[in-house]
Amino acid sequence: MSEITVAVLGDPADPTLAALRAPDGVRLKIGKTAEALEPELRDASVLFYWFGPKEEVGRSMELAPNLKWIHARFAGLDRILFPALVESPIPLTNGTGVFSQSLGEWAILGALWFAKDLPRMIRAKTAHRWDVFDVDEISKQTMGIVGHGDIGRAVARRAKALDMRVLALRRNTARREGDEHVDQVYAPSAMHEMLAQCDYVVVAAPLTPATLGLVGRPEFNATKPSAILMNIGRGPVVDEAALIDALRSGRIRGAVLDVFDTEPLPPQSPFWEMENVLISAHCADHTRDWLADSVSFFFEQLARWRAGQPLKNVVDKHAGY
Repeated sequence: MSEITVAVLGDPADPTLAALRAPDGVRLKIGKTAEALEPELRDASVLFYWFGPKEEVGRSMELAPNLKWIHARFAGLDRILFPALVESPIPLTNGTGVFSQSLGEWAILGALWFAKDLPRMIRAKTAHRWDVFDVDEISKQTMGIVGHGDIGRAVARRAKALDMRVLALRRNTARREGDEHVDQVYAPSAMHEMLAQCDYVVVAAPLTPATLGLVGRPEFNATKPSAILMNIGRGPVVDEAALIDALRSGRIRGAVLDVFDTEPLPPQSPFWEMENVLISAHCADHTRDWLADSVSFFFEQLARWRAGQPLKNVVDKHAGY
């Protein structure tokens, strides 16, 4: 097998990238810009997009006449897709599946946080107060998932293991793998019907033009006042202003947020002061090994590509995921 060149768009000083060791027959070159990668891009068959402006991806494509495949480290593609890439015949794959399990656990944490009222327990402990109160059983509650992709399936699997009723919303309602953990699948047109039944609403949809502001005031008005909204996908999928109003007015009970319109979350954001909001800094999927797992998945993909096997996670670039 002839040697192939893999160009890695990322910071060579990144410890994870600095530790990369290419398998036999593979020549790796790491650079922060297309210019830094230029000599290797002339021969590169593969571009591994680790991080950086999408403009550098476009420039890399221009300088790589033999490019046959692009892999993006992360699952969300709103930061990388641009018209030339969408229209290019070069296949694009992403990191879907690498981060889903931890996000599934985070959704269960959010449900238990509110069902068992952990903030009240923490306040009582701080005050040395013996506070007896009733809690909810999530096995008697309903989890609704907006965006039943890989992350949504990870949430559903865990929720069903805890005997929850699980509802899912996705564009294609045809039966598929993962539906064994779902009680009913809804089309987007039936979102309000689904929301009216949910105690927890997990938003796990990718950010595309079709999902921007997907969950807004009409959706909060359709949701039970006792419901908890969880966003573990992309911030702008939820209308943030509408969410703040819903939380302040008691239209919904609370929120569990890992993603936001602006990141880092500005100090002046009302979310910081809301006792009914659990916040994480877009790191619910940052396990101790998350970066190493991203590299391992890429090398697994590379082995498949070199062997002529079908790649995993081939993106529908027009759909955005």
